[in-house]
Amino acid sequence: MSLNDDLTAVQRCLDDLVRSVHRLEQSVGPGGLEIRRVRTDADHLRESLALLRATAPGERSSPEMVLVPDAPYNSALWLDVDDEGLGARDRHAP
Repeated sequence: MSLNDDLTAVQRCLDDLVRSVHRLEQSVGPGGLEIRRVRTDADHLRESLALLRATAPGERSSPEMVLVPDAPYNSALWLDVDDEGLGARDRHAP
């Protein structure tokens, strides 16, 4: 199993846990300290898993390759800029 598969399986289990805690809370009532602790702990687990998923090295897809054409760029695009490090066009470099 890959890391992504494991994280997805844990996410499903946590979703089931949160649903079960919600049903239990409806049966027991929302006011008790114990049920609030269980609900808070389940929420913390979900937040921790989200952080883990965001920072875990994984099988992230590589970014799409951008093709750069071989044709030269239109020189009209660069009329209003100076050559970097060389100064203005009508002057010599130091």
